[in-house]
Amino acid sequence: MAFVRRHRGILPLALLLPGLAWLIIFFALPLYYQGKISLEVGSIFNGFHFNWHFKTYTDAWSAYRTQFLRSFWFAGLSTVLSLLIGYPLAYAIAFRAGKWRNALLLAVILPFFVTYLVRTLAWETILDDSSPLVSFLQTIHVISPHGRVLATTGSVVAGITYNFLPFMILPLYASLERIDDRLLEAGADLYGNRRSVFWKITLPLSMPGVVAGVLLTFIPAAGDFVNATLLGSPNQTMIGNVIQSRYLELNDYPTAAALSFTLMFIILVMVALWAKVAGTDALMGTEASAT
Repeated sequence: MAFVRRHRGILPLALLLPGLAWLIIFFALPLYYQGKISLEVGSIFNGFHFNWHFKTYTDAWSAYRTQFLRSFWFAGLSTVLSLLIGYPLAYAIAFRAGKWRNALLLAVILPFFVTYLVRTLAWETILDDSSPLVSFLQTIHVISPHGRVLATTGSVVAGITYNFLPFMILPLYASLERIDDRLLEAGADLYGNRRSVFWKITLPLSMPGVVAGVLLTFIPAAGDFVNATLLGSPNQTMIGNVIQSRYLELNDYPTAAALSFTLMFIILVMVALWAKVAGTDALMGTEASAT
């Protein structure tokens, strides 16, 4: 204790060291080696050597621009659907659930008790051409008698939305649950109806949850490849599928690394733009507390 009192400046650094070591070993170093690999040339048979080969990036973008744009389109659709589904559900849990609140929250996180791959395989079974759901949709003429749901854009977007929906609901619930009931009561006195209270008080105060939910949903969805593999066809190939194929099947490590860095850079730009539009207070979650 005497040593700690004499060297108080060391204590904060000591508390930071485990986290810093974790980030360096499992984040910074892998990024460094991946960046180095992306600038190498060669093959799996002849070996790779570092050559500052930046042309890999331009070639990768030119060859797989369609998959990049498709990934962001699917991720954007899934994020919008997750927000449209998740906000009313989070609102109901926060303000209307009563004694059922904990049970509903458990239902939201319950899918996490099953591995991601198994959940997606379950969707593959549900959307199979011979499944009762598809037969029912054909009976009510939602799809044609010989139509299908599996291996379509809709099935991939539905799978992504389902798998990442809890990442939208939980931040929304946390933000809504922190809203002081007295503010809502005061808003009801001022504006007189629930719709006005929602648009003028509830929604602005819940924006930190919206911002966090959008980021937590969009970022992993853009890099996903499992849903496109199991629920889609070659026409729904996402950039994650290309990276996985280049790494594990074709052993084209420089191209795979370049694609990974390009994806990460584009997502960082999107996050920066989203933060600028939403505001740094909403992004950091300080807007509600300040209000």
